[in-house]
Amino acid sequence: MTRDDDTPWNSPRPAEPTDRVLADLHRYWEGLRCGRVVPARADIDPRRIEEQLEFAFVLERIAPGIARFRIAGQHLTRLMGMEVRGMPLSSLVTPPTRDLLAQVTERVFATPAVAEIELRAQTGLGRPALTGRMLLLPMSSGSGMIDRALGGLVTDGRQIGLTPRRFGWAGSSVTRIAAASENLAQGFAEPAALFEAQDETPEMRRAKFRIVTSGE
Repeated sequence: MTRDDDTPWNSPRPAEPTDRVLADLHRYWEGLRCGRVVPARADIDPRRIEEQLEFAFVLERIAPGIARFRIAGQHLTRLMGMEVRGMPLSSLVTPPTRDLLAQVTERVFATPAVAEIELRAQTGLGRPALTGRMLLLPMSSGSGMIDRALGGLVTDGRQIGLTPRRFGWAGSSVTRIAAASENLAQGFAEPAALFEAQDETPEMRRAKFRIVTSGE
């Protein structure tokens, strides 16, 4: 499905303060932990993150490395030109990127860990340059399993252009979560060096993953 530039989903928007949006979402998640490794999905109060809701989403892990959208904000709708609820997270990225995304997603749930992913959209006629930054924050469900995640996706670009906009890999960092009592450093993980997905083989890209622990 595509949308022309004059549709409401695809109208030009001012640049969003990406660092602030994701940092505020991270701080909210951190505040819910209360000494636990991760907060519970039931702890999330949308009224407390009204300014971030447009860019936020909730994932459900349905298989190793596979998660789908349970809830998604309007920014994702604009990027894809359609409602993404029920779709897999991998629908946001290009096929060569999906294996890398699956690896990071599984680390978020299984380690557990906080992940930051740098993305770069495919460009072409009607699709201007667009970069994105995604944050994944694990949560537990009613069963007590860590199989939910609070996420955020923000983009930098003058226009979205023709949709759907799918992204290639530009870099990532994964931060292993320590208990709150271990004084986990506030803020984001130290970013890994960015790299171009089209310039390297999948094996070379996998070698660039960096696991950051709270002691670093």
